[in-house]
Amino acid sequence: MALALHAAGVQAAGPTPSSTPSSAPASTPVITDEDLERVRREQPTITEQDIERARQTYLYGAPGGTQLQAAPATASPRIDALPQPITPPAVLPSLDALAKGYAIEGNGADLAQGLAAGPGLMVFVSLSMPQPSLQRLVDQAARAKASLFIRGLVDGSLRQTVSQVQGLIGSRQVAIQIDPQAFDRFSIEKVPSFVLVRDGTRPASCASGTCAPPKGFVRTSGDVSLDYALEFMQRGAPGFSKDAALFLRRIKR
Repeated sequence: MALALHAAGVQAAGPTPSSTPSSAPASTPVITDEDLERVRREQPTITEQDIERARQTYLYGAPGGTQLQAAPATASPRIDALPQPITPPAVLPSLDALAKGYAIEGNGADLAQGLAAGPGLMVFVSLSMPQPSLQRLVDQAARAKASLFIRGLVDGSLRQTVSQVQGLIGSRQVAIQIDPQAFDRFSIEKVPSFVLVRDGTRPASCASGTCAPPKGFVRTSGDVSLDYALEFMQRGAPGFSKDAALFLRRIKR
């Protein structure tokens, strides 16, 4: 058997049997630079984004068409759709208004210090008193032009105090003041108490600053009406009868 050596451009030397024809060498394709460039252009370019997207798909799975259609569209929040208060909050008067009183007369503060020019009538009460007693005294104080005094706030709350005072007074014109010092000036230990200050009384110095002198006022207490307290003062302290009569006439007219 003859051996053949294949090499580019070289033919093997040596005798070849004349009886066996020589075979034609196979054609070898030649790869050019153009071929390499064409193949490179046809290959897709893999970017970092492609790698990350493939990783996410592998971890979580790609959403199907139904899922994409069912996904809600993102909308901007509507401020007008937020819950609104059912009713606006009630507007309550300030402590200033309560201290000055719902009054048609402005001498309540002077009266509490014994500075009133004319006779004065003070009714010391508590908002914890029975409502019928309070309502009766408020009504009579409004007619007599007397001043109501309370020691302090209900449970330390201005809102609760104002709310109760508003409900108590209603539309009546009557002075009501928060004045704990007035309770001390006239030695008020229980409510209701009634203090009648004589006309022409001049202030005197006391532990609370300025007070009515002891002979300038008369005091009584008990769960009674205002007119009953005034009549009791007339009987017990005749010197105050004229001043008490002024307020009695206002109540009974």
